[in-house]
Amino acid sequence: MELHNNSNNCTSFDISRGSSLVQDKLSKSQRLRNKSLDFDDNLLYAENPRLIYINDPRRTNDKYEFTGNEICTSKYTLITFLPKNLFIQFHRVAYLYFLAIAALNQLPPLAVFGRTVSLFPLLFVLCVTAIKDGYEDWRRHRSDRNENNREALVLQLGEFQMKKWKKIRAGEVVKIHADETIPCDMVLLGTSDPSGLAYIQTMNLDGESNLKTRYARQETASSVFEGCNVSGLIRCEQPNRNIYEFTANMEFNGQKFPLSQSNIVLRGCQLKNTDWIVGVVVYAGQETKAMLNSAVSPSKRSKLESYMNRETLWLSVFLLVMCSVVALGMGLWLHRHDEELDTLPYYRKRYLTKGKEKGKPYRYYGIPMETFFSFLSSIIVFQIMIPISLYITMELVRLGQSYFMIEDKHLYDSSSDSRFQCRSLNINEDLGQIRYVFSDKTGTLTENKMEFRKASVNGKNYESSDLTDDSLQDHDIGASAVIRSRWKLKSKISLDPKLMCLLHKDLAGDERIAAHEFFLTLAACNTVIPIVSQDPSSCDRRNGSLEDVEAVDYQGESPDEQALVSAASAYGYTLFERTSGHIVIDINGNKLRLDVLGLHEFDSVRKRMSVVIRFPNNTVKVLVKGADNTMFSILSGDSERDDRIRRATQNHLTEYSSEGLRTLVVAARDLTDAELELWQCRYEDASTSLIDRAAKLRQAAALVECNLNLLGATAIEDRLQDGVPEAIEALRQAGIKVWVLTGDKQETAISIGLSCKLLTADMQQIIINGNSEEECRNLLADAKIRHGVQSANRKKRKLKRKNSSESRYLEIADSAKASSVLQLCAGKEEPAACAPLALIIDGNSLVYILEKDLESELFDIATSCRVVLCCRVAPLQKAGIVDLIKSRTDDMTLAIGDGANDVSMIQMADVGVGICGQEGRQAVMASDFAMGQFRFLKRLLLVHGHWNYQRVGYLVLYNFYRNAVFVLMLFWYILCTAFSTTSALTDWSSVFYSVIYTSVPTIVVGILDKDLSHRTLLQYPKLYGAGHRHEAYNLQLFWITMIDTLWQSLVLFYIPLFTYKESSIDIWSMGSLWTLAVVVLVNMHLAMDIRRWVFVTHAAVWGSIIITYACMVVLDSIPIFPNYWTIYHLAKSPTYWLTILLITIVALLPRFLFKVVHQIFWPSDIQIAREAEILRKVPSTSRPEPDEGCS
Repeated sequence: MELHNNSNNCTSFDISRGSSLVQDKLSKSQRLRNKSLDFDDNLLYAENPRLIYINDPRRTNDKYEFTGNEICTSKYTLITFLPKNLFIQFHRVAYLYFLAIAALNQLPPLAVFGRTVSLFPLLFVLCVTAIKDGYEDWRRHRSDRNENNREALVLQLGEFQMKKWKKIRAGEVVKIHADETIPCDMVLLGTSDPSGLAYIQTMNLDGESNLKTRYARQETASSVFEGCNVSGLIRCEQPNRNIYEFTANMEFNGQKFPLSQSNIVLRGCQLKNTDWIVGVVVYAGQETKAMLNSAVSPSKRSKLESYMNRETLWLSVFLLVMCSVVALGMGLWLHRHDEELDTLPYYRKRYLTKGKEKGKPYRYYGIPMETFFSFLSSIIVFQIMIPISLYITMELVRLGQSYFMIEDKHLYDSSSDSRFQCRSLNINEDLGQIRYVFSDKTGTLTENKMEFRKASVNGKNYESSDLTDDSLQDHDIGASAVIRSRWKLKSKISLDPKLMCLLHKDLAGDERIAAHEFFLTLAACNTVIPIVSQDPSSCDRRNGSLEDVEAVDYQGESPDEQALVSAASAYGYTLFERTSGHIVIDINGNKLRLDVLGLHEFDSVRKRMSVVIRFPNNTVKVLVKGADNTMFSILSGDSERDDRIRRATQNHLTEYSSEGLRTLVVAARDLTDAELELWQCRYEDASTSLIDRAAKLRQAAALVECNLNLLGATAIEDRLQDGVPEAIEALRQAGIKVWVLTGDKQETAISIGLSCKLLTADMQQIIINGNSEEECRNLLADAKIRHGVQSANRKKRKLKRKNSSESRYLEIADSAKASSVLQLCAGKEEPAACAPLALIIDGNSLVYILEKDLESELFDIATSCRVVLCCRVAPLQKAGIVDLIKSRTDDMTLAIGDGANDVSMIQMADVGVGICGQEGRQAVMASDFAMGQFRFLKRLLLVHGHWNYQRVGYLVLYNFYRNAVFVLMLFWYILCTAFSTTSALTDWSSVFYSVIYTSVPTIVVGILDKDLSHRTLLQYPKLYGAGHRHEAYNLQLFWITMIDTLWQSLVLFYIPLFTYKESSIDIWSMGSLWTLAVVVLVNMHLAMDIRRWVFVTHAAVWGSIIITYACMVVLDSIPIFPNYWTIYHLAKSPTYWLTILLITIVALLPRFLFKVVHQIFWPSDIQIAREAEILRKVPSTSRPEPDEGCS
């Protein structure tokens, strides 16, 4: 439902005006500065403008308040690298723990291990990470150095000389040649075109590859072109992030005139189709709009890793409890045996041996200190309760996962020859928990290529056929004298032979005239720039003719205009020349020069565009095109014929819109001399006005945009990238909300939403177009009341009650067949109580909403909608929308884009994905992952994201279990040995346990294991919901794992103890038994959970057991070790092997029974789908498929 005031519609995008409204609120400004989205810019005030003295940099910066042009994007310097990097790394709680352990081990009474050796594990991990971070930052330094050392021509001592970019200062005059990059923000003074016109490409700034026009003021352009010395004063606004506006004025040669956005070129843009420009620097370095819009690259950490810190704290509590029990037991034991200590081998109070040591204290510090030392020693002995090896294992597993994602042939884009890139190895598992996807439109969802599909001319519908201009010669169109165009377009356009026939008839009827004016309007009513390339090698050889065929390409700010002008050219109306005062159109070989008297550009209030042109015979016409809802109200309806054409055109428009095509209505009329004179007077006054210029221009346009004759309508298809609708539908089924954030106008965004099936016909649209804080507040409140939107807290409580009332997500009958199993697995949509909502909001409204106390209102509405479209948004507004969700929910966010204007959004989101497209590589360089097409996001999330999350979640729990069962076994032993911190295991066995005995299977399973095949995951996207529900890793699973660990450790310790209770076996033999038993146990535990067995998995699991036994044989063969030859005696005894078998069975039996009961009575989605795969004998469950090398 459209919620906006028709009388006061959306105005042009104005960050500056919205920002100035809150400058007087200090507390609000302070809050905004702490947010990622900051529009509190220092705007132009009469008392605080920036003064730029042209060609006088010393006077301009006499107070040294302006920055130089040097930029810095790196994180570290040589001085700050070590402390800053260590600070970032020690955000991991476990690192602080291991640092404390290493420090304790340096104390002589507590040196359980060698002092130096105890530092190695932590130092190794810190050094590896520091080297990786240092290398990445060195690349940033290198990029900055290359950028800062580029050179440009600067006016020095009366002539232009080369100067490094980093030394350019505000106030200097700079000259840029064609295809060079603009080094800083400059006000144009003159160009190679006498009229002061210049063309720039802004893809590095706003993501658009189309050329934009910029102008030098005529007052300065003539002086620069004549070679005169330029001097003057510019008063401009303070540096700000708004790339769409510039407010300033200039004093030059005694004149004072205004400057606007059309007079400034920004850093990062490229000069195109212009030989040279000259400009004066107003903003340099970090103060340029491009640098102000580039956010600092954040250090992203996995969400699952943050949960690990919570479990690490619990393990620390367990550790302290165990150490306290040991210390308390030690104190009580010492107090009980205080009189016997002199007779004990370790706790005797004094030396008994003869010599100078006799009678001196012997390593005894009294019961309190011994108790305290016992506590600290226990911490050192039990330190692997929190495994540092887990972090190394996770890094290796993520590296392996990244390798297989990169090698996945399904993520390779042949059109751009780009492979998938993993630019961040820290957040692979986050891909399996994404709830919100924030996507750019241009170049991300679309190819930014539009095709002319249909036209309604004079009430008749014409559709493009497979015929092109090349094939018309063989098609009988009823006019033998069809003149072949000598203009060659960049792309082929399908034509309608009937329309071509009409255009080439030698008739003067109404239908022929309407068609002529229709295509004349398409060719003339636009702002596109024709680029003609001379290519003598290409010629028209029809009928032996050797006439040269020239290629023409069109560049413009709107791809719609490019498509319309190209279509006009294909039908014989070729625009091939444009200056500031006239255009030239080739009409079937005849050149027609038209004087442009004035141009009213498209704006969001009028929603149309018009141009007033004078023909060679002095006839003046106004040509208009625009949205149907504004065009039909200004048409003339004097005759029955006009009404008939209008009704037919409206029917055609309805048909076009239902097909998702973008429509425009075309109209024109002749102007009388009186109308022309009145319009010219109003137009000139409005164009030079400094106050309400936009409103006055609209009033001038209204004088000629009335009583128009309807010519027809156009229908354009915005070409989506392949697979975009299917990908969006799959993401939606997976429970992922897709939001589109674009800088394009609202109509364009809605049209694309319909094309890619993001918007559907059954959705109710909530449109927020506010021009003030109060209006935005009323629109949001009205929307909440109309659609029954609840606040976030109420929704959260309702969701919690709903989840608690549902016992399980899916149920399956015992006799279910494979097909029905999969149908259940796919799930069903919840019946909607009302039509789904779609929120459509513009950037102007976001200025007021994001800077005022309206964020919660917007959040409530946006999260209640299935789709959100944000139009006309600036780069940092995109980041603000992402932050709105990120800061108010625990849901994972992903941002995907292809241009420099998407960098802030990509860096703000939990996961950033860059598209290797047409818009440069800024998005790719700032992203965590990069790929060639949007459709690859479906496979990346539903397949690799799911696999990575399941693997890493299990990996963390298994590592906690693996180390905890080993520590608890030592704990039970210490309780049985007078609470001493001695061990039955050798030091080498303790070290090798995590390094050699059990590490390799963990890594292999973390990289290669698969719960489901990629086909099943793609066929049933709802399986992705396991990540949303945290099924692979949550606090409940952690506690269940710890309870299971406690049971297994008791079995592990006490079964050998009772088995050999009456024997004469020594403690080192028991230690050898425990060592092999715990390795067999944890590997069998792992084997129970492996879902995909391949050769490497078998080799890792069973090979680890064999290697463990081999190492024990080697260690027991060294005479200097206390366990010398024990394994040889044990291996001969059947009791030894039966004990290990008994331990394994008894320890794992409860876990086995729990899994069986759980899977029978309360199966998860994944278990149901896996059962279906087995029942249907899916090949991927029994053997690796050739295309599944992309693990």
